[in-house]
Amino acid sequence: MSDDPATIESLQLPRWSRDLLRFLPLKSQFLLTGNVRDRYPWKGSGEGRSRPLSLLGYLTELLRTAGISHVLAFDPVCGFSLPLAAGVDLAAEIQSLGFLGLNWSKTGRAVATPARLFELLPAIVNHSGERIALLADFSSRYLIRVDLPTADEHHWFTTALVMAHEVRPQPMGPGQAPLFNPLVWIADKEGDLPPWLVVNNPRMRSIAVPPPNRTSRRQLVGTLVAGLPGAAGSDAAVIAEAETTLVEQCDGLMLLDMVAITDLCRRESVPLTAVGDGIRRYKLGVTENPWANLDRQRIRDANAMVARRIKGQTHAVTKMLDIVKRAVIGLTGEQGRLGRPRGVAFLAGPTGTGKTELAKTITELLFGDESAYIRFDMSEFSAEHSDQRLIGAPPGYVGYDIGGELTNAIREKPFSVVLFDEIEKAHPRILDKFLQVLDDGVLTSGRGERVYFSEAFLIFTSNLGIYRLDANNERVANTTEDDGFDDVQTKVAAEIDRYFKFDLGRPELLNRIGENIIVFDFIRPDIAEQIYSMMVTSILARVQQASGRQVQLSDAVLDRLRELCLADLSDGGRGIRNQLEAHLVNPLARLLFDEAGEGVLAIDSVTAQRGLTVLHPLSPAEN
Repeated sequence: MSDDPATIESLQLPRWSRDLLRFLPLKSQFLLTGNVRDRYPWKGSGEGRSRPLSLLGYLTELLRTAGISHVLAFDPVCGFSLPLAAGVDLAAEIQSLGFLGLNWSKTGRAVATPARLFELLPAIVNHSGERIALLADFSSRYLIRVDLPTADEHHWFTTALVMAHEVRPQPMGPGQAPLFNPLVWIADKEGDLPPWLVVNNPRMRSIAVPPPNRTSRRQLVGTLVAGLPGAAGSDAAVIAEAETTLVEQCDGLMLLDMVAITDLCRRESVPLTAVGDGIRRYKLGVTENPWANLDRQRIRDANAMVARRIKGQTHAVTKMLDIVKRAVIGLTGEQGRLGRPRGVAFLAGPTGTGKTELAKTITELLFGDESAYIRFDMSEFSAEHSDQRLIGAPPGYVGYDIGGELTNAIREKPFSVVLFDEIEKAHPRILDKFLQVLDDGVLTSGRGERVYFSEAFLIFTSNLGIYRLDANNERVANTTEDDGFDDVQTKVAAEIDRYFKFDLGRPELLNRIGENIIVFDFIRPDIAEQIYSMMVTSILARVQQASGRQVQLSDAVLDRLRELCLADLSDGGRGIRNQLEAHLVNPLARLLFDEAGEGVLAIDSVTAQRGLTVLHPLSPAEN
């Protein structure tokens, strides 16, 4: 092999591969860690497309370009094996390695223990004939405990350490640099081998194998797409679009995952033009797509259904339904960022105005059941460490094997409405978790698993903007019901902007929410009247269903209840409900429980006794 750097660069290999080639004449041992269980694109001379090779196969091809004649691999289960490069004869390889005295099978394997590996190590690294490379695979499993090796294990790795310093590079030929018979350790992480072997060892080169980048995916995508159903005979534009989809939507995945995705597409007859659906199936583990099967006519007619439950928030309902329609069509996110959640909405405004109710209504609209949403009360996540409840504890901590509440829920139900109620009460560290979710639609759990939110509809609710801190750091009203809706909207939006940018110092989170902030108006008197009438009707219907008795309220009773319920609208619809519970539901329950009877129960008047509301029914004769 020439040591001319220009020659190495001309191979167009990833950086870690070039690093390995450069140091072959200088180091006797190497340690490869990181992404060592993936596939790696290799394009040999005369080959049209890159092939996805395992690390052993890739290293075999790579080392042969450097003048290594034979590559020998070992793992603690199968023993020795011969990963063959293209065009290499197995019988010839076995014959060349006959000096090792191994009993080779017809498939090129020789059963051996780790003890046998280290016994043969001096013969391999000191071999003076053709250059030999030894790939010690799964070396993380050679030791029971790194910090407390057994006597045998200590002797094995001491042998490796001594060999690293004793061996000398040997001439390759005229005009070529001397070269070692390299020993390449393949481990999950650097700490899996004894530190006295790795740290400050001048004869060992540690090389981290990174996750695949866009270039790696692009090198392999042509080979993978060519095998998809419908690829043969497709025009170049269709193939190019499928390749771009595979490259962009597999960001963060291993090349092994890309291979598996195309295998899944072939098995399930997913055509070239629908490769995005194959990626979705692989990521989420499901075949069906509820978003594609939603009743679009029901969504077109949703205004009337939502208006029956959400009063006085026409602007909010319209904007929310726009987000829903965009999600159903699949227009969320710009080109190349298709992994984002299907929909994101940030509902802000006064308490009791219908924010949570709108989330329930949207859930019923999409999935037919308002209770199907996943709800997180963010006031429960005010502590800094409570992010572990959402994503799971990291390795070594209690609960690591359980996982996180959010990541588990999305893995079980990827097609969901997820409600994060009162988001401003969560610790800022929790809010940081949403940066990746909102941008890439993915969250890494405590166990290192990637959980995808690409089919979820995320709704945040907040009371931000209704109050603010004055110059004395006291909480004062930022807006009131005396302001018009336009003023309410402007003041709330401005306070939310200030809170994220200055109080939290996280403008990037607000930027990811974008224009999906929906401000709710105060409950005005005319709307309060509608809410009151709707709630009274609902309560009386429930009473009849539960007790079998029809209840009639006189106009005087209705007027008195209206006066009590609408006297203070600062708590919105929730305040009206609370007043109805105190002045109608409780006394009515008392009356029905204490006075057994049948038929219509007519309530003629209402009074207060000792602070309790008392309903007065008509006597049977009067009724």
